[in-house]
Amino acid sequence: MATIPFHELTVYKVAEELSDLIWDVVGGWSNFAKDTVGKQVTRSADGIGANIAEGNGRGTPDDNRRFVRMARGSLNETRHWLRRAFRRKLLTPEQSAALQPLIERLGPLVGGLLRSIEKTRRTNRGGTDDPTNG
Repeated sequence: MATIPFHELTVYKVAEELSDLIWDVVGGWSNFAKDTVGKQVTRSADGIGANIAEGNGRGTPDDNRRFVRMARGSLNETRHWLRRAFRRKLLTPEQSAALQPLIERLGPLVGGLLRSIEKTRRTNRGGTDDPTNG
């Protein structure tokens, strides 16, 4: 199975951008905020790209699919923690405005990667795009 290296995938690059921006934002928070919400949101945001990278290196579409699903879960967790951070006034409106487009962009990108892997799985198993076959 020929794959594009993870660091060349647009979805990974956007995940990396989001993660770095969150890191910068959390760095300015109080120790209490960093220790509670900050650690959680940073870990979940880092998990998006990390799972994409790990799945890409696993070598099989089934493994890759499993890790991309985990990346999708990490994206949802990141959304949760950012909502908590905004509600608790840890994010300024400007910071929220900078993060929102990246979050909105990542959902469809992760979904597209998952669909691409599914197509590879069907092809490797002799199937087609016909949902009644395979």
